[in-house]
Amino acid sequence: MVTTIVWLGGLATVSVWIIPSMRSSLTAKDYANWFTRLNQRLNPIGWLSIGLLSITGLVQMVANPNYGGMFSIANNWALAILLKHIAFIGMIAISAYITWGLSPKLQYAAILRAKDGNSEDDELLLAKLQRLISVNLFLGIISLAFTALARIS
Repeated sequence: MVTTIVWLGGLATVSVWIIPSMRSSLTAKDYANWFTRLNQRLNPIGWLSIGLLSITGLVQMVANPNYGGMFSIANNWALAILLKHIAFIGMIAISAYITWGLSPKLQYAAILRAKDGNSEDDELLLAKLQRLISVNLFLGIISLAFTALARIS
């Protein structure tokens, strides 16, 4: 539960309060620099959370008396868990794209900006990053909702 709170709490804080505040108060160049550094600090925490959630989730799932085996949808609990896992896999895919796809592009854009001062790419990439973080937060909330449904099933 602590891992879930840290991960989703971090996503909520960054996407709802920090990003909008920093985006409106910093220049595009300063915002890009700040966001790149923030992302570098948060990535290890996010991946640690994903790993811990995966391990503890699998252990709890297998120990549950409603568990009927892989891909078995014999009851409402199993359906809720399946939908939760789909949302969680979506979060992992988005996190992987941010870490190994979008972040390197942002760093490359920062190098180009340092050479020629152009920050147009920064705006597009940062807007995309903000959208993806918001989608991840939404998927996290959906995952928690399916967890709650599984508990009452």
